[in-house]
Amino acid sequence: MKLTAMILLIIGGLNWLLVGLFEWDLVGSLFGGMDAFIPRLIYIIVGLAALYALSFMGEFNRE
Repeated sequence: MKLTAMILLIIGGLNWLLVGLFEWDLVGSLFGGMDAFIPRLIYIIVGLAALYALSFMGEFNRE
Protein backbone atom coordinates (compact mmCIF):
# COMPACT_ATOMS: atom_id res chain seq x y z
CA MET A 1 0.00 0.00 0.00
CA LYS A 2 2.84 2.39 0.82
CA LEU A 3 4.53 1.67 -2.50
CA THR A 4 1.29 2.39 -4.35
CA ALA A 5 0.92 5.69 -2.51
CA MET A 6 4.49 6.66 -3.36
CA ILE A 7 4.02 5.79 -7.05
CA LEU A 8 0.85 7.90 -7.17
CA LEU A 9 2.66 10.79 -5.49
CA ILE A 10 5.49 10.57 -8.02
CA ILE A 11 2.99 10.58 -10.90
CA GLY A 12 1.25 13.58 -9.36
CA GLY A 13 4.52 15.38 -8.79
CA LEU A 14 5.67 14.82 -12.36
CA ASN A 15 2.33 16.06 -13.63
CA TRP A 16 2.71 19.25 -11.57
CA LEU A 17 6.26 19.64 -12.89
CA LEU A 18 4.89 19.59 -16.44
CA VAL A 19 2.18 22.08 -15.49
CA GLY A 20 4.75 24.40 -13.92
CA LEU A 21 7.32 24.22 -16.69
CA PHE A 22 5.20 23.91 -19.81
CA GLU A 23 1.61 24.71 -18.71
CA TRP A 24 0.70 21.21 -19.90
CA ASP A 25 -1.44 18.83 -17.85
CA LEU A 26 -0.46 15.29 -18.89
CA VAL A 27 -3.29 13.58 -16.98
CA GLY A 28 -5.88 15.96 -18.41
CA SER A 29 -4.46 15.56 -21.90
CA LEU A 30 -4.50 11.77 -21.75
CA PHE A 31 -7.99 11.43 -20.33
CA GLY A 32 -10.08 14.18 -21.89
CA GLY A 33 -9.35 17.48 -20.16
CA MET A 34 -9.25 18.60 -16.55
CA ASP A 35 -13.04 18.77 -16.25
CA ALA A 36 -13.69 15.22 -17.46
CA PHE A 37 -14.58 12.54 -14.91
CA ILE A 38 -11.52 10.29 -15.23
CA PRO A 39 -8.88 13.00 -14.69
CA ARG A 40 -10.83 14.33 -11.71
CA LEU A 41 -10.93 10.81 -10.29
CA ILE A 42 -7.17 10.45 -10.81
CA TYR A 43 -6.56 13.80 -9.07
CA ILE A 44 -8.72 12.65 -6.13
CA ILE A 45 -6.86 9.33 -5.87
CA VAL A 46 -3.48 11.11 -5.95
CA GLY A 47 -4.69 13.51 -3.26
CA LEU A 48 -5.86 10.62 -1.08
CA ALA A 49 -2.46 8.97 -1.59
CA ALA A 50 -0.82 12.16 -0.33
CA LEU A 51 -3.02 12.13 2.77
CA TYR A 52 -2.16 8.48 3.36
CA ALA A 53 1.56 9.24 2.93
CA LEU A 54 1.31 11.71 5.79
CA SER A 55 0.61 8.76 8.08
CA PHE A 56 4.01 7.20 7.44
CA MET A 57 6.10 10.36 7.22
CA GLY A 58 7.44 9.73 10.73
CA GLU A 59 9.09 6.51 9.55
CA PHE A 60 11.58 8.49 7.47
CA ASN A 61 12.74 10.44 10.52
CA ARG A 62 13.42 7.27 12.54
CA GLU A 63 15.91 5.82 10.07
